[in-house]
Amino acid sequence: MTLIKSISGIRGTIGGTQGANLTPIDVVKYAAAYGTWVKSQRNKEEYRVMVGRDARISGEMIQQLVMQTLVGMGIHVIDLGLSTTPTVEVAVALEHADGGVILTASHNPKQWNALKLLNSKGEFLDAEAGQEILDIAENGQIDFAQVDDLGEVSINEAYIDLHIEEILNLPLVNVDAIKKAKFKVVVDAVNSTGGIAVPLLLEALDVHPIKLYCEPNGQFPHNPEPLKEHLGDLMELVVKENADFGLVVDPDVDRLAFVDENGDMFGEEYTLVAVADYVLQNTPGNTVSNMSSSRALRDVTKRHGARYAASAVGEVNVVQKMKDTDAIIGGEGNGGIIYPELHYGRDSLVGIALFLSYLAEISISVSQLRKEYPSYFMSKKKIALTPQLDVDAILKKMAETYASEEIDTIDGVKIDFAENWVHLRKSNTEPIIRIYTEAKSQEKADALADRIISEIKQIANL
Repeated sequence: MTLIKSISGIRGTIGGTQGANLTPIDVVKYAAAYGTWVKSQRNKEEYRVMVGRDARISGEMIQQLVMQTLVGMGIHVIDLGLSTTPTVEVAVALEHADGGVILTASHNPKQWNALKLLNSKGEFLDAEAGQEILDIAENGQIDFAQVDDLGEVSINEAYIDLHIEEILNLPLVNVDAIKKAKFKVVVDAVNSTGGIAVPLLLEALDVHPIKLYCEPNGQFPHNPEPLKEHLGDLMELVVKENADFGLVVDPDVDRLAFVDENGDMFGEEYTLVAVADYVLQNTPGNTVSNMSSSRALRDVTKRHGARYAASAVGEVNVVQKMKDTDAIIGGEGNGGIIYPELHYGRDSLVGIALFLSYLAEISISVSQLRKEYPSYFMSKKKIALTPQLDVDAILKKMAETYASEEIDTIDGVKIDFAENWVHLRKSNTEPIIRIYTEAKSQEKADALADRIISEIKQIANL
């Protein structure tokens, strides 16, 4: 059982011992620290925080604990109920709220949950703010409100609809072309809130959704990370239904992957590549992805005469690099689309709308579209951490071993070879070292990853 306290939020497994898992006491502790931080940002009489959750079994319990803790601090809470991460982000901005909390552990299995924390812009906290909250939780003074100054909870269940409305009003979302195309799309929402939001978006665009695992009951029918090995049912149903393509989102709807009309993966990394290609064709500008993402985005960006930049892994790092470079589209290779025209956050719904717009305008199949892009293949592996492992020492040794290559150490160690690359980093969300590689064939990517894992184990005496 696990509790991970990081600047990106508080994530852990439900049940077990306080301080070692995400127990009710831990939830209250960190919600109170967040409430204290929110109140320190602005000197005002009334504070408002938006709170929403994915469909995890523990979600309602965790949400009530968070909301009532904030109420106890004199903060008014707007309860969005079952929602999506990007919807809560949009809601914070539209409501001019003081912050937001999303109860979701994203792609982690059902025993996990987390508090994802937002600032008043509806964006994830930066490292400084995240550290402030951790410090408050461990050492700070937390003051609760007197009885006459308690906050209140109000319910607003309209925000998924409002989020969709904002998307449909974007200039690059070609509503008319999509409606004329009469697409048929299979939707795998892993029985979470994508099962609410994605069909609503598709129906608004006259796209026929074929629902697969769209009941928001938190009983994930497969591993919720949208990877090929988890999507056999989706692939089969796309072919059976003669659909134009299939799509899958993770439990909180900030990661998006496509399956083509033949039941083959479009490639999780190519979600951002295709959407960026469409945006760049219509809007000159720069792009950003994290350093664990495919070189394909760099190639497409250069083809459009624009500049590409890589950031450290983590949405907040991508967003900051996008702001620094005036990027018009960015995200992460795990299927996360960040389109600042709407908001600075990974958003599967806007990704779907832009992808549909592109398909409708060029009138080719998804498999044909995939052939338009350079073929890179990735391997994503991991090594479980044990308490005795000195990860920093291992990464330092790997950087020394490959010092003759192009090395980047802003986030773990990335080694750029002429024909491929490897990125090693300690995960922010799980007790693991991630090993990402990319090469011109799957065999070469897997072989590189296996070689690096073998070298790490030799260094660590595993």
